[in-house]
Amino acid sequence: MFGFLKNIFGENQRVDLAALIQEGAYLVDVRSPQEFASGTVKGAVNIPLDKLQSQLKKCEGKNHIIVFCRSGARSGQAKSILERNGLTNVTNGGPWQNVNQFINR
Repeated sequence: MFGFLKNIFGENQRVDLAALIQEGAYLVDVRSPQEFASGTVKGAVNIPLDKLQSQLKKCEGKNHIIVFCRSGARSGQAKSILERNGLTNVTNGGPWQNVNQFINR
């Protein structure tokens, strides 16, 4: 059961999001366009989860990618999609507010 939850929500990461952001991580909000329009992280791009597979090229060649959403569930799925397609530099940032707290620090 834990493995299933880990795949959906991501592992309990000890990743330094602040350092990754400072190093120029590609910030991807996987929520719907409507959710994105209501507020997001400065500098983030919106690639809704249901469009991610068809827009993989936007993520290729990035040093690091941080995916996030409303709760962390969709970003966990996004991380899995990206990793299944050969991108190994992906971090599940969880809720967008979690990532946002590290912007402009």
